[in-house]
Order: sequence, then C-alpha cells, then structure tokens
Amino acid sequence: MANKICVKLIRSTIGQKPRVRATVRSLGLGKLNSTVEHEATPAILGMVSAVSHLLEVKEID
Repeated sequence: MANKICVKLIRSTIGQKPRVRATVRSLGLGKLNSTVEHEATPAILGMVSAVSHLLEVKEID
C-alpha cells in the first residue's frame, strides 16, 4: 500500500446527501478539480471509499 494518496474531486456534490457533502469537505475538497494529498490511513481510506463515486484517487510512491 502506498504511503500517500492524491484525491481529486471530479463530480459535483450538488444533489448529494448532507453526509456525503460533509465527507467531501472533511477530505479538504471544495471546488471541482480540487486536489489534495493525504496519508493512506484507515480513516482516510474509509472516507474515500464512502464517496468514491465523486473522486479520482491516485497512489503516490
């Protein structure tokens, strides 16, 4: 497993449930095409999997 992951918001949160919007915001993503790097901890990976339909994820070596 990679030490870091790069997460990019590729779909809008308009029309999503408040819980999904809160998860996206807690990942540090706001606008479309915004990108953020995180350590690949179980908590972060769980949040990413919960909103994976809105994200693009890349592993960073």
